[in-house]
Amino acid sequence: MAKSKPVPSDTAAELPAYTVVARRYRPQQFAELIGQEHVAGALVNALQTGRVAHAYLFTGARGVGKTSAARILAKALNCLKTDRPTPTPCDACASCLAVAGGDDVDVLEIDGASNNKVEEIRDLRQGVGFRPTRGRFKIYIIDEVHMLSTSAFNALLKTLEEPPEHVKFILATTEVQKIPITILSRCQRFDFAHVGPGKIFDQLKSIVQREGHQADDDALRLVARRAAGSMRDSQSLLDQLLASSPGKLTAEHVGAVLGTAGDDRVIDLATAILAGDPKSALELIGSWVERGLQVGELVEQLVEYWRALMLVSCGGPDVRELPVTPNQAEAVKQQVKSISLDAILSSLEVLTATKTRMRGSTHTQVLLEMAVVRLCRLGEMLSVGQLMQVLNQPGAMVPVVASTAGTTAPSRTPISVGEVAKKNDPLATKSVVPVSANGDLSTLPLTESALPNLWTRFLQNAEEKYPLFAKQLSLASSYAISGPNSLAIRFPSGYAHAYDACATEANVQRIQDLLRRLTGQTVTVRIELDRTASAPERTAAAQQLPAPLDKKKSLATLPLFKKASEALGAQIWHVDDDFNPAAPPRAAKGDDETNTDEG
Repeated sequence: MAKSKPVPSDTAAELPAYTVVARRYRPQQFAELIGQEHVAGALVNALQTGRVAHAYLFTGARGVGKTSAARILAKALNCLKTDRPTPTPCDACASCLAVAGGDDVDVLEIDGASNNKVEEIRDLRQGVGFRPTRGRFKIYIIDEVHMLSTSAFNALLKTLEEPPEHVKFILATTEVQKIPITILSRCQRFDFAHVGPGKIFDQLKSIVQREGHQADDDALRLVARRAAGSMRDSQSLLDQLLASSPGKLTAEHVGAVLGTAGDDRVIDLATAILAGDPKSALELIGSWVERGLQVGELVEQLVEYWRALMLVSCGGPDVRELPVTPNQAEAVKQQVKSISLDAILSSLEVLTATKTRMRGSTHTQVLLEMAVVRLCRLGEMLSVGQLMQVLNQPGAMVPVVASTAGTTAPSRTPISVGEVAKKNDPLATKSVVPVSANGDLSTLPLTESALPNLWTRFLQNAEEKYPLFAKQLSLASSYAISGPNSLAIRFPSGYAHAYDACATEANVQRIQDLLRRLTGQTVTVRIELDRTASAPERTAAAQQLPAPLDKKKSLATLPLFKKASEALGAQIWHVDDDFNPAAPPRAAKGDDETNTDEG
């Protein structure tokens, strides 16, 4: 039996090592930091002016360029082609090449997650005193610095505040809120933004061309949206797709790998939802899940689709800037005509809540189906504004529905809106405020002939809304029209306390609001004190207000006493003879004025 020849031990070493796309296309210059122009511009200006700080903090989401920017800054500080720091490192000298490869002796990259103990920070402090080997500066890049322990942060404080002149610190983190304020105050902070899907798409397209591959634009757009603002995530995903695609990269292949629905599928599902057809919508979801569709991905796509509907409904960005594909954008422009903005917002609330509930749930498909059924029924629900318009129509009919469980429900007898208003209006039993056909209060003109009736209705409305305030108003001795849309209310000098209470700015505004409701026009009110009238007389309209049976009952009706009796279990045994339920409470020492504001 023939023996197989042994494979030379150095064969594996002869095979070319593959470097992933995210590493091969890592930014090497500040100008290559895509989507972080604000950070690159600030660092370039600091290098040009010689105002480089001793400590920087780079914060932002994963894969947006924090560590890449730290390496570029390290190369710029130690580039050997110039005699001073430069904003454009050469990428050819020994220092630049070593930093790019991650093995420079003067640039130490430390993982905060695995070196988070105080002992590691103490070792770092001991190394700070040694000067750099060949560069100008010794640079410490601490990634995920928020993972350091509290004692490690405390050990780093003094060194971070006053490091030697040859030392620079660059800290990077995705969770800046976990870093102590004492550390933040010692660093210059730069916030890295999410990279827009358009910029990610352009970069991916450039990479595909440089790699010698072909890809549909729709496929690259799907990858860009899936990356959620992370350039590194998009490049890692592209690397996976290029390795698994035998030929041209298509949107169908991307959807199969990611478990997402294609453009036409999302449009069909949105059409069924907007048509209020839950049967068709559920059938679509069921068939897609059987073919490998990821439920979570479909929810993400629906959120993006309804967000596009919201943006178009509000007159938002151009179609090219919508968070959907061009085919979906055209469908959105047509479908937005059949749905209100309120329904779109309600749909987004349902979808985002469903997305949150799916985390950790084993019944994601059920949650999605429940959400889709709710979206289908949103068209059947009237908004508050639409409901009020229906009820305010003259002769509108409102069905009365019995809700008592276990009994035979009576037949639904339609009654008019006017009857409902009459039963529910506490003033309707007194025939004080008639209701018009459209549901508004009938108005009275501000004329001399109508003034007595208007004053009566005014006091009775005030009695219903502000009982204590109405008692003060009832002490007025007279009222008269003092000009166009102007009413003067006079109090006798004997009731100066009532005048003081009613003449406050807040209570004058309250009177004007009540009169506007009764007259349908703006009425200017003046509160006057008639010093010639010393004998107070209550007006005829005031006499119509229900008088208290006795002083005990009057006291029992006061809101303040009700609260006290409920809290303390108190009862009334005696009332002083000089007690006046209409008088305002005595002002405490230091009070400027008496106000009868209620509710």
